[in-house]
Amino acid sequence: MITSFSIETNLTDLTYQHWPQLVSLAIALVLCSLIGLERELRQKSAGLRTHTLVGLGAALFMLTSKFGFGDVINDHTVVLDPSRVAAQVVSGVGFIGGGLIFVHRHTVRGITTAAIVWVSAAVGMASGAGLWVLAVVVTATHFLVVFGYPPVVNFMTGRVPTAAQLRLVYLDGRGVLRRVLSLATERGFAVYEVATSREPSRREPSERAEVDLSLHLRGRGDLTELAAALSETEGVLRVHLGGEDAV
Repeated sequence: MITSFSIETNLTDLTYQHWPQLVSLAIALVLCSLIGLERELRQKSAGLRTHTLVGLGAALFMLTSKFGFGDVINDHTVVLDPSRVAAQVVSGVGFIGGGLIFVHRHTVRGITTAAIVWVSAAVGMASGAGLWVLAVVVTATHFLVVFGYPPVVNFMTGRVPTAAQLRLVYLDGRGVLRRVLSLATERGFAVYEVATSREPSRREPSERAEVDLSLHLRGRGDLTELAAALSETEGVLRVHLGGEDAV
């Protein structure tokens, strides 16, 4: 037996729209803007606008899941599960985060920014669900992790200096060697040995020769970040870290 029913929806009915929902959106806006501002100041790929919009959208999805279907709920025929929309938001934000992660050989960049976008969505969902205290606590925890953890990690790992061999290929005559040595010292490494060899350009005979540079480093910096910074230096063609292509 099939039971049919019809429900008349009044689009001007504000029964399910109250000021606490506006407060939830405002809290999501403020908290996710704070998270995005930290990313913006660090010049990350996802900054203020991205985190704010992700959090605000997640809050609206959560509010819609909770209050957006009140006009079709029927005690006998229609039963809704608000958590289903929340689950879809969690998986959907992963597509945004995945687009922020860049992998090149053994170097991974953007994974922290992707994780923070995911946290922004969680803060927005908590704000939309009315869990304002939890949203504020997670936002404060975000700043604790971002600003508080790096000094702790540096303190714990800084007692044992890292020794490694760095090799790179660059175009001769552009002052690249000077910039390479400057970057290495700025990032906490001392250069103990430098060896170079020149070979003609592999592309055009008229272009400058390529220099194969080998550096023996020792310090407390991050080798992966150094390799990534060197790969972005003008004139550098390839960077090898520990005998393998890093960038």
